[in-house]
Amino acid sequence: MIHPGTGQPVTPDMLDPLFGRELIKQEFSTERWIEIPEEVRQILAQWRCTPLYRARQLEKALDTPAKIFYKYEGVSPSGSHKTNSAIPQVYYNKLQGIKYIATETGAGQWGSALAMACNHFGIESRVYMVKVSYNQKPYRRALMEIFGATVFPSPSDTTNAGRAVLEKDPECTGSLGMAISEAVEATVTHPNTRYCLGSVMNHVCLHQTVIGLECITQMELADAYPDIVIGCCGGGSNFAGIAFPFIGRMLQGKEKIRAIGVEPAACPSLTKGKYAYDFGDTAHMTPLIKMCTLGSTFVPPGFHAGGLRYHGMSAMVSHCMNQGLMEAVSFPQLETFAAGVQFARAEGIVPAPESTHAIAGAIKEALKCKEEGTSKTILFNLSGHGHFDMQAYIDYNAGKLKNYAYPENEIAMALAGLPNVKG
Repeated sequence: MIHPGTGQPVTPDMLDPLFGRELIKQEFSTERWIEIPEEVRQILAQWRCTPLYRARQLEKALDTPAKIFYKYEGVSPSGSHKTNSAIPQVYYNKLQGIKYIATETGAGQWGSALAMACNHFGIESRVYMVKVSYNQKPYRRALMEIFGATVFPSPSDTTNAGRAVLEKDPECTGSLGMAISEAVEATVTHPNTRYCLGSVMNHVCLHQTVIGLECITQMELADAYPDIVIGCCGGGSNFAGIAFPFIGRMLQGKEKIRAIGVEPAACPSLTKGKYAYDFGDTAHMTPLIKMCTLGSTFVPPGFHAGGLRYHGMSAMVSHCMNQGLMEAVSFPQLETFAAGVQFARAEGIVPAPESTHAIAGAIKEALKCKEEGTSKTILFNLSGHGHFDMQAYIDYNAGKLKNYAYPENEIAMALAGLPNVKG
């Protein structure tokens, strides 16, 4: 990370007003393994290990020779993989004596997980939820409030960053970049408060690797190993969680895989973005991060996969993309929902809109095996259930959803404003 004012690398002490100290250590750590604290393990053990399923009915429906496995993270108390990082993040802040935590959330999975974790450890939570999702997904908001969180539609009139956006566009639907700006401002302007992020950062990706590590052992029990590992991509923690342990084995000279990140066609940071230093938020309050970005001022269309509406990608996921260690594909909204419905009818689980992107990617690869007459083993991360996203499925079944065109002009304008930093 680069300090936007000095152009020099960010040091751990610079992040102290923003993040918990132990999390900062993990952000900069070069250790291969970091032990999970016993108190965190006890909580994670309520639902981990999560199940690894063979999608036999989907295979049958596709008439494919491929073997399809999926890791189901929807069994967590908050309904998604986000709880894997929310618990340790709040735990470390609790040890430091922090009383309040501010955060952002897109579709609400992260906000739900953080609210649950804060309730468990007795910390107050303040959540800035992207406005389009705040309106689309009232049940996610209700779940956060059940756990004691105070939830604001972002952009809101409670911060300078939010008011500045509303002044320019009173009808703004919001973005994760805007919500991050508001949460960061709330953190630095309120005493004894720290910020927790649900994706992008190194320490978040670290916490999520419990998914892939479990998969490696479970695949061994199934006497199988994936040829292809797939995860949807918004900020990167979901994909990193399942793929990084397998990529790590490949870098150690072990089994080779194809790692594929799947993103929405309307917010394609990996497939259409630029690999460059950029701000992580819209108000330019964060350090500069080298990542695949569409430009920090880009506001994605209001499609239903709210957790994937972020302008940039995790630095480590972006680095993997730059180094050729992974591939990326994008799908339009209607194709992902079609995949989600097909999966639900075959396997009996209604996936979150974000997770339908990984399903669409898996179906594409399985059909390719059918065309080629090859039998490959495909593993994907079903990162959460869609029980709080039924309005999206109602709209899809009613023919109300549409594909959003890739807004080339808007992204070109946003990319034109990238910071002038070399590296």
